[in-house]
Amino acid sequence: MIRTRRTAVAVLLALTLPLPVSVATAFPAAAGVRFAIPRPTGPYEVGRDTLHLVDGGRRDAWVPKAGARELMVSMYYPARAGGRAAPYMTTDEAGLLLKGQKLDTAFKAEQLAGVRTNARVGARPVDGRHALVALSPGFSLNRATLTTLAEELASKGYVVALVDHAYESFGTTFPGGRTLTCAACEVVEKAPSDEAARKLLAKAAVGRAADISFVIDRLTRSAGSAPAWKRWKMIDPRRIGAAGHSLGGNAAASVMATDRRVRAGVNMDGTFFAPVPAAGLGERPFLMLGTKAGHSPDSTDTTWPRDWRRLDGWKRWLTVADSGHFTFIDLPILGGQAGMTDPAAPLSGKRSGEITTAYAGAFFDQHLRGERRPLLDGPSPANPEVAFNNP
Repeated sequence: MIRTRRTAVAVLLALTLPLPVSVATAFPAAAGVRFAIPRPTGPYEVGRDTLHLVDGGRRDAWVPKAGARELMVSMYYPARAGGRAAPYMTTDEAGLLLKGQKLDTAFKAEQLAGVRTNARVGARPVDGRHALVALSPGFSLNRATLTTLAEELASKGYVVALVDHAYESFGTTFPGGRTLTCAACEVVEKAPSDEAARKLLAKAAVGRAADISFVIDRLTRSAGSAPAWKRWKMIDPRRIGAAGHSLGGNAAASVMATDRRVRAGVNMDGTFFAPVPAAGLGERPFLMLGTKAGHSPDSTDTTWPRDWRRLDGWKRWLTVADSGHFTFIDLPILGGQAGMTDPAAPLSGKRSGEITTAYAGAFFDQHLRGERRPLLDGPSPANPEVAFNNP
């Protein structure tokens, strides 16, 4: 995890900072809490498979001696009832995430690893071909932190590829019992200047874009070989989107800049270290969903106004009041179940999840399935926290 001495630039770069110490210590250890991902609202059950993908055409950018670039991918899909409960994450992954967020004295790794999910391993898929959404997590965060959004989309009929990028999280477990840690975080932390750190994070976003394109290749016939996922026929390759949190949101824009197959994208509170091209994204739709404090038009992060002007298709710039950088992932939802609230981001975990899934889901419904969603037209009485910006 980045523990930069450059406080001002850490805010500017919207890095995935640990929770404030006051938040981590201001509540008793909740040893008896059983955490759970909220029940999805869609009509389908949710199935999940796990893939280990290796891109033999690229060497890992952070640890070159490791060889080829490796990815772990959780595949969520609309399913019928059946199968066995899918685990949230491994105990090793959970322990490293809690330590990185300074919560390891408040919660046990087994508690986080044991979060109850709604997805089922081995569930039978529903018939038909479905839009694909690739999801990328925040820098230093395990892919499991986007489980709520992944399950919600799958319950509504999407196939979701939730990607972990090697050496870019506190901990990701790979086959053979290997749990890789955040070598990329160490590289960025040691950057000699703010500008050098920005360039490294731009490199990371572009690298993730290549990861996402590779995943799309391996899930379809694009790679020229048999697809890596046994249920690949569920995917409609004409309807592909990308979304992510923090650096993963920047990656969603970056993959759209290089891969025409990705028709729509969402950036959830991520700085555009790798800029949207000056020529735009080929008139494809893009949603910017961020915090009111950090990503309003007059906020410190100047990359949002710059890239808003470059977006040349349907676009929305939404900000959420009382939200924080983690609002768009699972952590505030789970924290709320333990009675934990960040005073700097008092929006409840329940509302955090509801807002994120509602707006991201409406966006993909409208732009990948052609289903008009009035929620995206303007402010809604049901969501008074959400502001529409058009600078």
